[in-house]
Amino acid sequence: MKKTAAMAIALSMLTVCIASAQDKNDFGIGIIIGEPTGLSIKKWLGNDRAIDAGIAWSFSGNDSLHLHADYLFHRFDVFSLRAGNGQLPIYYGLGARVKLKDNNNDKNNNDNDVRVGIRVPLGISYLFANAPFDIFAEIVPVLDIAPDLDLDLNLAIGARFYF
Repeated sequence: MKKTAAMAIALSMLTVCIASAQDKNDFGIGIIIGEPTGLSIKKWLGNDRAIDAGIAWSFSGNDSLHLHADYLFHRFDVFSLRAGNGQLPIYYGLGARVKLKDNNNDKNNNDNDVRVGIRVPLGISYLFANAPFDIFAEIVPVLDIAPDLDLDLNLAIGARFYF
């Protein structure tokens, strides 16, 4: 039941993001590799703001379905590029994640099935000038707040194609 609900939420999230993509090259979809590994989507809301989301698999601790969404701010003035016309912004933001543990038949395991946390993504991306692609790397401290307090760290790289 939990997996069905999680997949329904994930598909709804993806559908809303695709439906809201009205301007050219403001909605991206791609992959994220690391912790977690899966699908990455991003919707630009303006010149320096975006919503980023992931539907992925977490391999840390118990295998889990990982869903996250972040509100991001981009700084384009930190690094200037001399070669090429691409952009190299850093980004930071605030978001949330939900981890749904894969079924585990170990009766001695007291891990909870659902973990909810606050994410603080910090990253850098390269936006290609002549192609609708970006690549990114990020480090994300996570404070799980339910069912108990716990610190975690996500590290990942990825790439997206923009429509």
